[in-house]
Amino acid sequence: MRVDLFDFDLPPERIALRPARPRDASRMLVVRAEGAFEDRIARDLPAMLRPGDVLVFNDTKVIPAQLEGRRGEARIGATLHKRLDLRRWQAFIRNAKRLRPEDIIDFGADVTALAEQRHDDGSWTLAFQGEEPVEVLLERAGRMPLPPYIAGKREMDEADREDYQTIFAREEGAVAAPTAALHFTPQLLAALDEAGVKRETLTLHVGAGTFLPVKAEDTADHAMHSEWGRIEQATADRLNAARKAGNRVIAVGTTSLRLLESATGEDGVIRPFAGDTAIFITPGYRFRAIDGLMTNFHLPKSTLFMLVSALMGLERMQAAYAHAIEAGYRFYSYGDASLLLPD
Repeated sequence: MRVDLFDFDLPPERIALRPARPRDASRMLVVRAEGAFEDRIARDLPAMLRPGDVLVFNDTKVIPAQLEGRRGEARIGATLHKRLDLRRWQAFIRNAKRLRPEDIIDFGADVTALAEQRHDDGSWTLAFQGEEPVEVLLERAGRMPLPPYIAGKREMDEADREDYQTIFAREEGAVAAPTAALHFTPQLLAALDEAGVKRETLTLHVGAGTFLPVKAEDTADHAMHSEWGRIEQATADRLNAARKAGNRVIAVGTTSLRLLESATGEDGVIRPFAGDTAIFITPGYRFRAIDGLMTNFHLPKSTLFMLVSALMGLERMQAAYAHAIEAGYRFYSYGDASLLLPD
């Protein structure tokens, strides 16, 4: 499909620079297959769901994955993208033209990395030096990797260290937050429990590739970056049992959705999964694992707007986003939520 079909006019002031406080006070647009859109707030979620529905969350934890360093006199910026092994990460590099294989980058605080090789997409493999765990090095020298549309407008501060983590964050490895879950509070979870809504978790370590623009003119020519994920056998069993009983599986966030769909066969059975996924969902895709999605509002021509258009239909999502823009909803990572229920 032509990428320009997914374009729309988004006023820059609609991109949220701070989250709602409290988190569950954020707005939530309910979009069904037909009928009027419903303007709600996140804490209304229990009333929008049915007893037995299962919400699936991503328990990945964002690491301080942005680094500023030097190679000689040259300033080098690195955003870690994907872990390769205990000491090596694939990273997007700023000022990469000043970098050569075997160069050492000094990130300060006694943190250095060897630039091993450049990849076809322009990223580099960095091998961190020394014996301390890389997680310790990043805590010392790294910063939280705020999305570029926020970082370009304000400096990161101490509040972001908490604001950019979900309450489910447990498994370290993401360089971007699964932001749909940022709307959840202990109070909202208690209300969901009381309403009989179940919840499960999986792990998908979100990579910086989620922020990369689609440069191709046709979706068929866009290459997704892979991300590592895991679904346990027991989790898959419970989700399959819920669907067999006629209950809905609703992904909280596009990351949860993409991993669930990657783990599900043509027969609709969700299987345990551990490995990389580069699934790219566009209109025409037949969903196998999920019956709904809670997600934030996405940017024009992004792979995520393509995904929600695949779920609800392009015209329906164009109308929903036009409504959201007119009604003052806040977009993207720190923005408001939408609840998409296709059936």
